[in-house]
This record gives sequence, C-alpha cells and structure tokens, in this order.
Amino acid sequence: MTRSRAPSAATRSVLAALSEAAPDWSHGYDLCRKTGLKSGTLYPLLIRLEAQGWLQAEWLPAEAGRPPRHAYRLTATGHRYAAETALPTAPAMSAPRRPA
Repeated sequence: MTRSRAPSAATRSVLAALSEAAPDWSHGYDLCRKTGLKSGTLYPLLIRLEAQGWLQAEWLPAEAGRPPRHAYRLTATGHRYAAETALPTAPAMSAPRRPA
C-alpha cells in the first residue's frame, strides 16, 4: 500500500540537507546540526527513508581517533523525491508603494 500524504517538514529538511551534500556521505551528527533535528527524530527518519529506497546507508571505516560511523546519501530515487518535495521558496517581495 502506497502512502499518499505529503512528507513532514522534518523529512523535507533531511532530504534538502542530503541534496546539498550530494554526492558526498553525511553523518548523522552533521545532519542533526544542519537540520536542527534531535537524534530521536532524525535516526528513525533515516531508517524509514532507507527502507523506502530513498537513502543509501553505509558504515564508514574508523578514522584517526574516531570509531566507524554510519553515513547516508541519497539514491537516484531519493534525489528525484527530494526535488519533488522541496520546500517552496519564499515569493519575491515587491517594493513598497510610495504614497502619492
């Protein structure tokens, strides 16, 4: 069964952050900082997006002084979905009218 409701603001925020980072991998902590989401919101969302085929997740090897980390990036399907669900841009404001 396919869901037809619009994605949440949190989902759109994560998709936008991953789109900006493409094609590089993003770590969960970086995504928390970029989106302002708390880890309890972010990680379940990342798991759902991966299960839907919009994200690719991979363990990256340890680096100097850091343990291995889980990293994420959009799949081709995820890029298309992110473009379709992008947050609308603010309309351009017209110049204020001067009194006659």
